[in-house]
Amino acid sequence: MLTCLRVHNLAIIDELEVEFGPGLNVLTGETGAGKSILVTALRLVLGGKGRADMVRTGATKAEVEALFELGDDPDLRARLEEAGLDGGEELVVRRVIQANGRTRAYINGTLATATQLSTLAAGLADISSQHQHHTLANPHSHLNFLDAFGRLLDDRAEVKAAHTLLVEAAAALEELKQRFRERADREDLLRYQVGEIDEVAPVVDEREALEQERGRLRHGERLATAAANAEDVLYARDRSVSEQIAKVLTNVRDAATLDASLLPHVESLAGALSLIEDVAADLGSYARDVTVSPQRLAEVEERLHRLQHLERKYGGSPEAVLEHRARAAEELEQLQRHEEFLLAAEETHQAALERATKLARQLRKKRTSAATKLGKAISEELHTLGMGGARVEVDLAPLDGRGPEVDGARLSPTGIDRAEFLIAPNEGEKAQPLARIASGGELSRAMLAIKRVLAGLGPAGTYVFDEVDSGVGGAVAEVIGRKLKDVAAHHQVICITHLAQIAVFGAVHFQVRKQVDDGRTRSEIERLTTPQRLEEVARMVGGVKITKRTRAAAAEMLEQARA
Repeated sequence: MLTCLRVHNLAIIDELEVEFGPGLNVLTGETGAGKSILVTALRLVLGGKGRADMVRTGATKAEVEALFELGDDPDLRARLEEAGLDGGEELVVRRVIQANGRTRAYINGTLATATQLSTLAAGLADISSQHQHHTLANPHSHLNFLDAFGRLLDDRAEVKAAHTLLVEAAAALEELKQRFRERADREDLLRYQVGEIDEVAPVVDEREALEQERGRLRHGERLATAAANAEDVLYARDRSVSEQIAKVLTNVRDAATLDASLLPHVESLAGALSLIEDVAADLGSYARDVTVSPQRLAEVEERLHRLQHLERKYGGSPEAVLEHRARAAEELEQLQRHEEFLLAAEETHQAALERATKLARQLRKKRTSAATKLGKAISEELHTLGMGGARVEVDLAPLDGRGPEVDGARLSPTGIDRAEFLIAPNEGEKAQPLARIASGGELSRAMLAIKRVLAGLGPAGTYVFDEVDSGVGGAVAEVIGRKLKDVAAHHQVICITHLAQIAVFGAVHFQVRKQVDDGRTRSEIERLTTPQRLEEVARMVGGVKITKRTRAAAAEMLEQARA
């Protein structure tokens, strides 16, 4: 929903800010007051083309800034998130036009191109004005509306899921085919890799033990000498450490017979003597077991070299080497059984294609029925809007392009169909796309009819109508007003109108007027209070001179609209 629009130095607007409300917002005022400039401003923040002649005379640049509440539009939120512009519940769009014609766009403060802005802002507002229209005039959106109208979104989701499985099955099949086309070379490579790893047969944590053994082998003499000397000092020689401690122990034990407080020291000395003797024994055993073997050292270093070579080649660790070996063996088995795997993949692909085809055909059948009903419903709306001879057709045709083919159409995540709203404004004419309608008023009323039928469908964005009242009056104008109010129950609607019969249905009423100050014309807008609104409706009913009768008529129209 558009909550605020600020305009600076655009055409005859020098400075203007308007806060729109939910429901139906009507803008009225004399011809040339600047109402349609607001539509131009909104079109700019939606990615429309900016021109140098839009800048107010004497100004260096024009600026338009709009604040939108995002609501529950998942597609829009996904686009913003993908672009890194997810700012929460609100979106600020700013457009700057230099006097030389150059433009800049900002989305939530981030600089963007006009193309990016147009893509990201799609769905924020839908404008119907003199062939300038967005969502509903774009055939790409028509299939979405048809499916929503026909309550086919669940069916469409099934088709999408089936199409996803089909794409995955096709990719798996193509990968197998490609692999099998190259299987001779691939088999040789995999067989070599498995054989190379099996020849070495690495074991997890083996390298650490080998590195310790290599250290002992490289320094065997030094280690044996150190251990033997330690045994000698601690135990073997005369006056060794253990012999000295034994003497001390004997003396302290004798003393403990005289003083029992020395008994703990006796125990400590006995434990120390036992520990030293055990250490000396272990060191002696170590010194006698140390071997100096150049042959074993060469074997250990060769083993370490081969392990390190495998790790560098296949992943950096013994675990990675073994995992690579398992994957290679599995792929080698597949290649050796390629016909079996290829047949299974082809069967999976065929089953996925058959399911997707079945669901797409079922969806087409339902769409065909829904298209007839939707065209009829929109045509009936047109009849009540003063276009009695007009009719709308929803053209359902095979989807073209590249991809799996079903019944001469391309199978896509949305099915095998494309839809487009066609309209014949007058009886006997051939129905044509909406964008080719000649009359801006007819186009706006056609858009209103479509939006009235589809009012509760799709995200609750903003609908803008300009010229919806062109060429109508009286009862038809009142019908248009009522239908705008109906649409506004589901969407924010902004309507520029010259007819009181439409203006009285607004939930919020703005008056646009222009005035001349110091020889310069400027446009301004005001949100009307209840008394001001009565005067404006009376002006629209009676013209320049407002009488008691015109005020009474205006009051009656407002009361009837409220009722």
